[in-house]
Amino acid sequence: MEVLVVGGGGREHAIIKKIKENKEVTKIYALPGNGGIAADAECAPIGAKDIDAIVDFALEHKVDYAIVAPDDPLVLGAVDALEAKGIPCFGPRANAAIIEGSKVFSKDLMKKYGIPTAEYEVFNDMNAALEYLETAPIPTVIKADGLALGKGVIIAETRDAAKEAVRSMMEDKVFGKSGDNIVIEEFLTGPEVSVLSFTDGKTVVPMISSMDHKRAHDNDSGLNTGGMGTVAPNPYYTEAVAEECMEKIFLPTINAMNAEGRTFKGCLYFGLMLTPKGPKVIEYNCRFGDPETQVVLPLLESDLLTVMKAVTEERLSEIEVKFSNKNACCVIMASEGYPEHYEKGYEITIPEEVAENVYVAGGALKEGKLVTSGGRVLGVTAVEDTLPEAIKASYGLVEKIHFDNAFYRHDIGARALAAKEE
Repeated sequence: MEVLVVGGGGREHAIIKKIKENKEVTKIYALPGNGGIAADAECAPIGAKDIDAIVDFALEHKVDYAIVAPDDPLVLGAVDALEAKGIPCFGPRANAAIIEGSKVFSKDLMKKYGIPTAEYEVFNDMNAALEYLETAPIPTVIKADGLALGKGVIIAETRDAAKEAVRSMMEDKVFGKSGDNIVIEEFLTGPEVSVLSFTDGKTVVPMISSMDHKRAHDNDSGLNTGGMGTVAPNPYYTEAVAEECMEKIFLPTINAMNAEGRTFKGCLYFGLMLTPKGPKVIEYNCRFGDPETQVVLPLLESDLLTVMKAVTEERLSEIEVKFSNKNACCVIMASEGYPEHYEKGYEITIPEEVAENVYVAGGALKEGKLVTSGGRVLGVTAVEDTLPEAIKASYGLVEKIHFDNAFYRHDIGARALAAKEE
């Protein structure tokens, strides 16, 4: 069986390594992949948003199954295009991927169907938004409507900062057309939880919960990033919370999408805030989160490809999806200066005995050597019986990997450990 994976980051590397465990898989293609992924799949220089070229490649290479991992190609209709040519896919069609592609859509969906989320207002006129901010509660959250590489959300601590955020999105177009419409919403407080879930539009199977670390530096300081590390499971996500989320959020979301004629099949990511008034949705993603995937998939004991095919064929309820009861920690090694300006092209040294625990996000091959090519360079994951052991093991592996200009947080998992002691 030949499998095509669209994307080229750490998330895709984690998916590919898990897919490789299936004995029926004879070949894996990655479009575009990266220098690290090249050790586990055949990479081709086709961008994830080049839908026509992806479809042509899949047909030419007689691919049996495709996995579309990133948000952009999903929102652009990659699954629709592949399925139209008879290639079965994992991932939602474009009319369902809008749940991430438009924050206005997702907020209106939650309001219409009574799914708990922050109070909000939508604006397409900058002056109206600025006028609203004169009396809006502060702090507040400003969100660009469309995709913005995970950076289209600004938490404004002051009224002036909120106005500046609105102008940057709507007037300066820092996120392009994604800022034509914006959402201004209530600032929620409480622990954050990420829950990825498999769904075939009828059944929802949540994966192990995780805790992301967005800030660039220790003690949750510095700029927001695409994620500096994760741990799983998240200690705040108790069985009682999980039951409440299934009843009030997960199933209602799937039912709402069905009612709208937008059946969601694939991986639906729930970004949750456990507020004093109960769990609320911060955001939906229409795909595996990154770097959450790098701690969640190593805990999956069932065969990933088997689960994905069951999702595609709408028979998820017929199979068992089993996770380990162990703990995982992923530490992201980044380029100094990320998420702003950083240099690249430094050789990466990964000892052979460590490689299976490493997911490469920003690596390229140069004269046969793996070099840095991005801000987040790689994720290093360890799985152990307890969280303290997983954290210690992950940092032990990090110390064996080298590239100039490397930096990483030293406190991944500290919040989770503190939560266990509460």
